Amino acid sequence: MVEARYDAVADFYIEGFDSIDDPASRALLDLLGPVAGLQVLDVACGHGRITRELARRGATVVGIDLSGALVTRARQIEQDDQLDIRYLHGDVTVPGSLGSFPGGFDLAACNFGLSDIDDLDAAIATVGAALKPRGRFVFSIVHPCLAGGTDISGSWPTSGRYYDEGHWTAQGARSGLRRLVGANHRMLSTYLATLRRHGLWLDELAEPLPPPGWDPAHEADRQPVFLAARCVKLLPA
Repeated sequence: MVEARYDAVADFYIEGFDSIDDPASRALLDLLGPVAGLQVLDVACGHGRITRELARRGATVVGIDLSGALVTRARQIEQDDQLDIRYLHGDVTVPGSLGSFPGGFDLAACNFGLSDIDDLDAAIATVGAALKPRGRFVFSIVHPCLAGGTDISGSWPTSGRYYDEGHWTAQGARSGLRRLVGANHRMLSTYLATLRRHGLWLDELAEPLPPPGWDPAHEADRQPVFLAARCVKLLPA
């Protein structure tokens, strides 16, 4: 298994990202809809902030993450909360990483995780294979069209272009996490083509506004900041 970038920054991440009360997370949960009684997979679950909310809403949830440090923290919290969540320390880009789940999942979620995964095609292949027919995959990301704001890095380097895909490390003073772990920038067309290649067809999009004061100079408030999407698994004709 490859080394996880988040292992070295686990404490920083847990301290700074432990709430679901942000526009992108709310949009993701809205697109997921009611989850009570459903089998849900949380991809790149981290220390379980979305995973636990799904379980509290009545879902049976499996979370998977590459970071052993974050999964360890998620399991520690589970010991206290007792939400019957199963956490896997694994690489979602590796076939068989989920083990055996007969019948598959009704839903899959990924909150801000796709930009951390280098092999998008392999990850989406795993998600597509894990879902039941008509199952839904909902994800949120920094909007690929975000050019940045005051001390806030965009989706691609200031020296580059929207069309330049690849992993890079942010430099914006207020982009603390992405200065530590970097991000993979991909065009919208790349996401769409990858999803369709694995039987996942776009159903609905959301582009929530950032919270008030997110960019004091209001540069980023005039452009898309977050993107959430829901896809449906359709069988080949």
